[in-house]
Amino acid sequence: MNDFLHESALSDAQRADTVLGIKKAEKIAYENGKLHKRLCRQVGQAIGDFNMIEEGDKVMACLSGGKDSYALLDILLTLRERAPINFDIVAVNLDQKQPNFPAHILPEYLTRLGVPFHIENQDTYSIVKRVIPEGKTTCSLCSRLRRGILYRVADELGATKIALGHHRDDIMETFFLNMFFGGKLKSMPPKLQSDDGKHIVIRPLAYVKEADSTHYAELKQFPIIPCDLCGSQENLQRKQIKGMLREWEKKFPGRVDSIFASLATVAPSHLMDRNLFDFAGLAVTGVASTDGDIAFDDEPCAPPAPNVVRFQGMLD
Repeated sequence: MNDFLHESALSDAQRADTVLGIKKAEKIAYENGKLHKRLCRQVGQAIGDFNMIEEGDKVMACLSGGKDSYALLDILLTLRERAPINFDIVAVNLDQKQPNFPAHILPEYLTRLGVPFHIENQDTYSIVKRVIPEGKTTCSLCSRLRRGILYRVADELGATKIALGHHRDDIMETFFLNMFFGGKLKSMPPKLQSDDGKHIVIRPLAYVKEADSTHYAELKQFPIIPCDLCGSQENLQRKQIKGMLREWEKKFPGRVDSIFASLATVAPSHLMDRNLFDFAGLAVTGVASTDGDIAFDDEPCAPPAPNVVRFQGMLD
């Protein structure tokens, strides 16, 4: 009898554990679904706000093997199925011949997805290591070499847009890097003309937070490939800026959101760039203006209203 009661109690405990496990799995699936939906909405909105992708485009998705470029390709593939327009995607990886680079991972991953891809083999690693002194930042030279190669590949593949995986945090970090170390109010725009004037570069993840990109990569279990150049440098100025923003977000919730919103709400008449505003020619008009002294009155900080023109069909 005691054995029977023991087994019955054990069965009840096992059933309870099973129910708890099912509920936990359902909750995780629900949260993951929300994350995927949010990323699709944010990427779709960025594409619509800046007219990044148009009918008949061939989008070259640059895949480095990092979490953000994987997320970029994954979300673009999802949105392509929902988009009201037709466009093609080709994934491109630049194999820079870094030591221990697992060259088989990306081809195998892309083959499984059934995505057209091109692997460009160029030994930029040796050039960077030869030219940049030990201990110095390699990012600038590495970026210049990489850009030139990608522009050429885009020509060869007939790509009309070059998509990069920079996210919202990258944009803000670049803004502060230029301000603190370059004396410029400048950042990464979501869309721009390439250095050679022949290509349009887009950043569909412009509205995506890095934390969401990181979580998404963990969820999807992307085969991440670490970088042995810039990714291995611990004292980069960008990492210092990243730490500053992380600390601000912790101490002053909402501050980083407000900073990001300010990048889309610029008042040239209240800065000091004479090329953007004709201060020298400014004269009295006799007409009241909201750009006058009233601009200095206290106003509640709030992000601008989102652009209502979106990439229709992608956000559903």
